[in-house]
Amino acid sequence: MQQFLQYATHHYALVALAVVLAVLVFVYEFRARTAAFGSITPADAVRLLNGGALLVDIRGKEAFEAGHIGGARHVPGEAIANGAQSLERFKEKAIIAYCDNGMTAGSAARHLGRLGFTKAYNLRGGLAAWRQENLPVVKD
Repeated sequence: MQQFLQYATHHYALVALAVVLAVLVFVYEFRARTAAFGSITPADAVRLLNGGALLVDIRGKEAFEAGHIGGARHVPGEAIANGAQSLERFKEKAIIAYCDNGMTAGSAARHLGRLGFTKAYNLRGGLAAWRQENLPVVKD
C-alpha cells in the first residue's frame, strides 16, 4: 500500500486518468445494460420488426381497432401491469410497446423489463411518431 501511495503522489496525472477511465467504463456498461429497456425511433422499430420483433399495442380496444401498426398484437396496458401472462413465451424476443404518444408505453416497457423480458423497447413518440414518418397503419 505504501508503494501505491508513493506512486500515486509522484504520478498523480496517471492515477487521475486511470480513475476517469474507470468511471467512463462503468458509465458505458451501465448505459449498455439499461439500453435493453429504452426508447427507439420508428426507423429502429422497423429494423427490429424485420428481425422478428414482437409489436405490442397497449392502447384501448377502440383505439386499436381505429388504427394500429400492421402486425401488432393488442395487449392492453392493464394486462402488462398484471404480469403479461399472454407474452410469457416471448421473454427472450425483442418486444416493442407503443401507445398514442410514447408516454404510457415507456412505463410498460420498463415493467416488462422488471418481469424478466430481456429486450423490451418503447416506440418513442408512439403511433403519432410512426404516422409522422409516413409509415403504414391498418384498421380492423
